[in-house]
Amino acid sequence: MAVSISNIIPAKTAEASQTTQYTSTNVQTIIDKFTATNYSGVTATISVNLVTLAGTAGNDNLIVKSRALLPSETYTFPELVGHVVPIGGFISTIAGTASAINIRASGRLVSQ
Repeated sequence: MAVSISNIIPAKTAEASQTTQYTSTNVQTIIDKFTATNYSGVTATISVNLVTLAGTAGNDNLIVKSRALLPSETYTFPELVGHVVPIGGFISTIAGTASAINIRASGRLVSQ
């Protein structure tokens, strides 16, 4: 077994439509940090799904629903830390407002 540290979602703006941000390809991924920052001047929301192989983002895999971030607020999502994204699984997000929230995530990639 090999473990490596990775920037699994490089800093980017979260889309206002359900979007796959990271897919765990040929490894299991342990989420160590997931950060969102509202850089807009109004309150904005973000939801995060952890989806298994061949699944789709929906209520059955919703981990964080419509987390409101005040203007200039940064949130580190303790709800996501330690979760494992299985081989073929993915992280999907949806922002309630376009061009408002930047996200970034890091974690450990575990190969068999």
